[in-house]
Parts: sequence; structure tokens; C-alpha cells
Amino acid sequence: MNILLFCGTFKTRMNSNLKTIDFSHLNSLTSGDESFKKELIGIFLEQIPVFIHNMKKFLDNNKFEKLAREAHTAKSSALIFGMTNSGRLLKEIQLLAESKNPTEIQPALEEVEMELKQAKTELLDMLKEG
Repeated sequence: MNILLFCGTFKTRMNSNLKTIDFSHLNSLTSGDESFKKELIGIFLEQIPVFIHNMKKFLDNNKFEKLAREAHTAKSSALIFGMTNSGRLLKEIQLLAESKNPTEIQPALEEVEMELKQAKTELLDMLKEG
């Protein structure tokens, strides 16, 4: 069990029990087309490290407009996979970046990074299984 501190609250994540991806949302979106599902997963798996890297870089360099755009793009991708909490966090990052509020961005970015990495693990596991 990992215990993570974000935004002044404790969040517990049991990797084996708590899922980041809503697979029912993904299955509904792809209408059972396994090829299309694998294509979407492949694209998202490539995007995850890029999103994380870019958002950190933009925050470190106070490039708030770029950070807001990257968070918006990442949010859209996360929501395709039913990642509602990640979508909420990315929207928060987007709005905080637009208001140039860096002190509150870092905790949200750390949490969304953890969720994106968890999503990557879940997707890779799903590809192995199917």
C-alpha cells in the first residue's frame, strides 16, 4: 500500500484494488472493436510520458500558457479512458496555469502523474491479458 500526500490530504491507493481506467467506458467507446481499442491504448501509452514531461518542464519554466494547453490536451485523452479524477485534476491544473498560480499546481501535478503512471500499468496489464 502506498500512502501519498497531496493538497494537504492523505490518499491511499491499493494498486491491486483501485482502478484508474474505467474499462467499461473504453469498451463502450470502441463498441467492442479490439483493434480500435488497442490503437487508442497504444497512442495513450505513448502520450503519457510526454504529457508528464511537458507539464513538469512548463511548470519549472513558468510557461503557464503552454502548461494550460498541455493539461487541456492530457485531460481530453484521460477522459477517453474514463479517468474522471485525472480529468478533474488536469482541468484544475489548466485553470491554475491560466491564472498563473504555480504553488497550487505542483500537488495536483504530482497526483495526476501518479494516476497516469497507474493507468499505464493497467493498460499494459490489459494488453498482456488480451
